[in-house]
Amino acid sequence: MSALHTHVFGPDDPGAPLVLALHGLTGHGHRWASLAADLPDHRIVAPDLLGHGESSWEPPWSYDSHLAALDPVVEGLASPAIVVGHSFGGALAIRLAHRHPDRVRRLVLLDPAQGLDPARALDIATASMAHWTYPSPAAAADAKRAEGWSAVPADILAEEIATHLRPSEQVGLEPGRFGWRVSRPAAATAWSEMADGHVVPPAGVPTDIVVADRVDPPLVSAAFLDACRRERGETVRIHHADCEHMVPFLVPDLVARLVRDAG
Repeated sequence: MSALHTHVFGPDDPGAPLVLALHGLTGHGHRWASLAADLPDHRIVAPDLLGHGESSWEPPWSYDSHLAALDPVVEGLASPAIVVGHSFGGALAIRLAHRHPDRVRRLVLLDPAQGLDPARALDIATASMAHWTYPSPAAAADAKRAEGWSAVPADILAEEIATHLRPSEQVGLEPGRFGWRVSRPAAATAWSEMADGHVVPPAGVPTDIVVADRVDPPLVSAAFLDACRRERGETVRIHHADCEHMVPFLVPDLVARLVRDAG
């Protein structure tokens, strides 16, 4: 398994609170730079997941493959970490906590996407595969705004375009267009994985779940939330945010407070 490309923010201090941050589908580790700016005393380790950014694009891209790629990252951390996961990264964070219960001291799950209705996952995957490239960076920005980024600050969207969008020839796509640094087959595989049932956090791991209330239908299923309440009780806290899916950018104060309170 190839090593993941990893971004590190914050002080190189063994006493600093340690955060492992997992981005969502089509994202990259540098997205957590804004969280790092809000938490300058925390050390944040943020890998590009398989098929994303500068990490390996070679298959396989299953949950298990992502977790195997994350194993050396987790094992290399100086101490147990707060694991923050957004969307697909939230689904991975839960499974990572089961895999490394002694290395995860708290979960902060931001609109975690798992256990999706298969028909919905198929529709989203099919639409995204059909519109994978753009004629210009401006068109890519317009597409982001239509995909839940409409309220994301303009400077963050501009940074996303500058950091993550490439001429399509550079990312193995048809020439003359633009595309994200994301493997299209890996993205399709992720939608399949997210349709394969939910997993609740491990017993005894304190967990905060943020639900983006403007996502309709929600990506966080009622069945998952009910299972958390029933099986994990007071170790899971559920927070509702009046925002769309890009929780790290839309309610940054809430995200920073949950991480800070955990540390």
